[in-house]
Amino acid sequence: MDDVDAVQAQIARNMLESGDWVTARLNGVAYLEKSPLKYWMMACSFAVFGVHDWAARLPVVLSVLALVWLTAAIGRWAFSPDAGFYAGLVLATCIGLFLFTRILIPDVILTTAIALALWSLLRALDESEPRPRLWAAVMAAAMGAGLLLKGLIAIVFPAAAALLFLALTGRLFSAAAWRRLRPLSGAGIIVLIAAPWHIAATIANPPYFDFSMDSGPGKYRGFFWFYFFNEHILRFLNRRWPRDYNTVPRHLFWLLHLVWFFPWSLYLARLFKFDYRGGDRAAQTRLLFLCLAGFVLIFFSFSTTQEYYSLPAYPAFALLAGCALAEGSNWIRAAQRITGGAAALAFAAIALILSQVWRLPAPGDISQALRQNPDLYTLSLGHMGDLTLKSFAYLRPPLMLAGIAFLCGALAGWRWRG
Repeated sequence: MDDVDAVQAQIARNMLESGDWVTARLNGVAYLEKSPLKYWMMACSFAVFGVHDWAARLPVVLSVLALVWLTAAIGRWAFSPDAGFYAGLVLATCIGLFLFTRILIPDVILTTAIALALWSLLRALDESEPRPRLWAAVMAAAMGAGLLLKGLIAIVFPAAAALLFLALTGRLFSAAAWRRLRPLSGAGIIVLIAAPWHIAATIANPPYFDFSMDSGPGKYRGFFWFYFFNEHILRFLNRRWPRDYNTVPRHLFWLLHLVWFFPWSLYLARLFKFDYRGGDRAAQTRLLFLCLAGFVLIFFSFSTTQEYYSLPAYPAFALLAGCALAEGSNWIRAAQRITGGAAALAFAAIALILSQVWRLPAPGDISQALRQNPDLYTLSLGHMGDLTLKSFAYLRPPLMLAGIAFLCGALAGWRWRG
């Protein structure tokens, strides 16, 4: 079975057919690695639409749409209608979001929950907001849902960003700020949402409490140890068992973000000139989401890392890029010209590749050309190493479409060069 899509869809199918919504199972074996909400969403989709590949992907598709809308709404609320529009456009059209939502992973749903939690934090702290309690409750509910999506990072990321933000704005020890955030009520909401499944899964998969930091083959310690220790602590320390994963080199993890945010990468340079110190809504929003992006990137610089792990930072970068685009300054027009030039170079590169592979044979399907680097296949994009001329011969139609898109981008950059 495929390592991601087929496994996740089959687990959801097993849940629906067996009626066991507590313990995920694959081929009869308990699959204790992940939180269940994504399986519940897929299983509900199967129940409504039948068991199809598109039905398995529907929750991810809807989450992408929700995330783009949410990012645009945050930008519109914090900055301006133009900035909100551009923020949504940047997120919807960047390469990273497109690539990492082709896979059945819950990260885009988690990203939506984290973005909602941080917007709710801002709304709860906003002195002009008439219902701070409601927004504090929404923040807690989003974190609780995130906990059921991908574990403790759904709490760690927004909480760390919020604490850093409060410290930088001088409100970390402000009684008024904490009264508006209502942390005790929020903790109760999180527990109410997330605790029932964690308790049920622990009871259904004994032994109940094992605090060992040792991981290795042939040792079964139940859900509590496997989920909390093996999947959270030992994974962060790169000591998780089984060793069925790899980690992206740190320099690539950082540099590849220039690719993931293409064609908007150049606009991120503007973030060094933004005002983050003001007390207005725009400066506060920029600072909070910059805290989120910085914490996410630094966190995974000290942990095992896949290419898509930084997805929760994407809305932050989209909001900052949206601000830059809405300004329309001379610097932005220069970035547009550079982006148009990059699109022209990409078109030329694709034209060169097509000229080399146009007459190459392509028997069977592309899988025959994607078996050259098995050591890389534990990375999400490990097959990128197989993109040789032989494999490009199977990709002539999409290459032509990509070439047309880059040509249009180059022409648009020339047309609106300022």
